[in-house]
Amino acid sequence: MRLLRLFLPILLVLLPVACQSSRTRGGGDPSPAPMRLQRILDSGELRVGLSGNQPPLNMINKNGEIVGLEVDLIETLAQSMGLTTRFVVKPFFDLIPAIERGEVDVVISGMTITPERNARVAFVGPYFISGKSVLTKSEAIASAESAALLNNADHRYAVLAGSTSETFVERVLPKAKSVPTKDYDTAVQMVLDGEVEAMIADFPICQLSVLRHPEANLSTLMTPFTIEPLGIALPADDPLLVNLFENYLNTLENTGLLLQFKAKWFSDGSWISELP
Repeated sequence: MRLLRLFLPILLVLLPVACQSSRTRGGGDPSPAPMRLQRILDSGELRVGLSGNQPPLNMINKNGEIVGLEVDLIETLAQSMGLTTRFVVKPFFDLIPAIERGEVDVVISGMTITPERNARVAFVGPYFISGKSVLTKSEAIASAESAALLNNADHRYAVLAGSTSETFVERVLPKAKSVPTKDYDTAVQMVLDGEVEAMIADFPICQLSVLRHPEANLSTLMTPFTIEPLGIALPADDPLLVNLFENYLNTLENTGLLLQFKAKWFSDGSWISELP
C-alpha cells in the first residue's frame, strides 16, 4: 500500500473543501445541506452495501473478512473523506432497494450501469469495465464466437437473480432456459454438477471460477460477448453526495491507486488460497 500512503495526503486535501461546499452556497451564505450527505458527515460512517460473494470484486475470506477490489476501493475513498466504513451484506437483487429504503449510503458490488438502474439511483464511474461471459464444461459453448450460437432450447443457463446476466439470457437467448440463483457459488456448483450447460456471468467471475477449480475442466470465453461499465450506486436525491464521490474517484484514478488495486486482484492470484 505504498501508493496509498503516498497519495492519501493529496486526497485528504479535498476533504475540507468538500465539507464546506455541503454547508455553504453562493457567496458563503449558510444553506441546509442535503440530508444524506450531512448525516454521513455527522456520523463519520459510510454504510456500504454489497453482496459479499462476487470475487475478486467482493468476497468473504476464511477469517470472515470482506475483501476484494471493491473493498479496497471504497475503504480508500471513505478514509480519504475522513469516514469509517460499515459493510452491509445483502442479496444482489436487494442492493438498489436498500439504497431507496435508506439502509445503505452507497452500493459497490459489480453493478453494471444501465438506464433502468440509473432511473432509480445515481452512478459514479465506471471504475471497471466488464462484460458477459460463460463458465462451462462444454468446448462448443466456450468456443462460441457470438451469443446467438448459445440460443438453444435444450440449454439451461445459471444466472445471478436480479443481475444483467439474467436480463441478457431473457433478451438475447430467449429460447434457452434461465435459472436464477441467489449467489455465484450456487451457480458455479450447478455447472460443476452438470445441472446446467453454463453459467452466464461477468467475465471476472467466470475467469476466477476457472482458476478456483483447476481439476473440473472448466472453460470461459477469451473475449466477453458484451462491454459493461461497473459503477458505484448512490442515492438519486443528493447531487452533492454524488459530486463528492465523483471527485474522489477521479482523484483515485489519476493518482494510479485504482490501477494498483486492479493489478493486485487480477494479476496476482495468491489471494485465492484465502477463500473458503
